[in-house]
Amino acid sequence: MLITLMIIGLAAGLLSGLVGVGGGIILVPALVFFLHYTQHQAQGTSLGVLTFPVVILGFLHYYQTSKAGGHPIDMRIVGVLAISFLAGSYFGSIWALKINQEMLKKIFALILLFSAFKLLAWDQAVMRLIKNLF
Repeated sequence: MLITLMIIGLAAGLLSGLVGVGGGIILVPALVFFLHYTQHQAQGTSLGVLTFPVVILGFLHYYQTSKAGGHPIDMRIVGVLAISFLAGSYFGSIWALKINQEMLKKIFALILLFSAFKLLAWDQAVMRLIKNLF
């Protein structure tokens, strides 16, 4: 189990540093599939991992490199987002615990599917297809 946890953590950390994702996209599904966690357990564990300063090195590298490149990260934006994120995660956890685990999995999957659809620009391809049909 220790090796599985280390692989999951490494994958989440690598993807977090690479493209800014990790917790929800990697940790939650991995904990559900490989460790048989409930959706609630997996989401809570993911938030617990993010509680500790696990991303500080990645952030500092981005901050220094962006600043040196003339495109600094605006710390005011980071602050506002962090405070808003804090409030949102608190209320989100309250709502999530009131939702049936199976429904929560479906909501989670739809969010991932929607994100993939948009990032791959499939929404534009579908719209072009529909316009060409009519």
